[in-house]
Amino acid sequence: MTNEFKPVIVKHVVIGEGAPKVCVPLVGRTTEQLQEEARFLQTADLDVVEWRVDFFEHVHHIERVRAALLEIRAYLPSVPLIFTFRTKQEGGETDMAIDEYVQLNQSLAASGQVDMIDVELFIGDEHVRAIVDKAHQHHVPVIISNHDFAATPPKEEIIARLRKSQELGGDLLKLAAMPQSPADVLALMDATYTMKEQYATRPLITMSMAGQGVISRLAGELFGSALTFGAAKRASAPGQIPVSELRNVLNLLHNQL
Repeated sequence: MTNEFKPVIVKHVVIGEGAPKVCVPLVGRTTEQLQEEARFLQTADLDVVEWRVDFFEHVHHIERVRAALLEIRAYLPSVPLIFTFRTKQEGGETDMAIDEYVQLNQSLAASGQVDMIDVELFIGDEHVRAIVDKAHQHHVPVIISNHDFAATPPKEEIIARLRKSQELGGDLLKLAAMPQSPADVLALMDATYTMKEQYATRPLITMSMAGQGVISRLAGELFGSALTFGAAKRASAPGQIPVSELRNVLNLLHNQL
């Protein structure tokens, strides 16, 4: 690898060093549900929270999104927070026109209230760059992500997508895929390890979904995935493990490496 690897530091959390960090989603539909979830997460064993704003009933009203964000922050002032609108085609809850998607992400990146934003790789290079540029102006790291709920791409394609995310300026590179067999799980972990060893200059976040893929959520430290997603009250994707059980296994593996 020619370039030096750079972990991502958000608040007190270093992503890309040591055991994978644990991220838990907020998926409330109302402000009241988000408050209840955020209060619950105050005592959960987590490192990062992801607000899946596509679940929020007022997601098409930026001022209501900002107001809800302030309510979340009141309960979780010091926890690194990822702002994520997941599109319907990548497993999200709500449709949104691309111009609105760009505006929402740029606005929240500039809000001073989020620590990272998630931008989907396949929304179009110019849209990705527009959001990345705005986020970086405000010193907000960007996760560039891709999710395939139908299948697992071949190893070479997984690496190509992660490299493309890096070229577009992503600070963290994420890919999740659905396995059809244990061989798909191995392909994803093999691709992650190859990417980490040969190409990556920044942290990777990869996972094989559903039951067959659970091992990929646990073995990230060995293969190169720096963040893993667990469930507190409600999962946001198939295969997420309860956060307390997840942390125990991550610590067990970390202590053997």
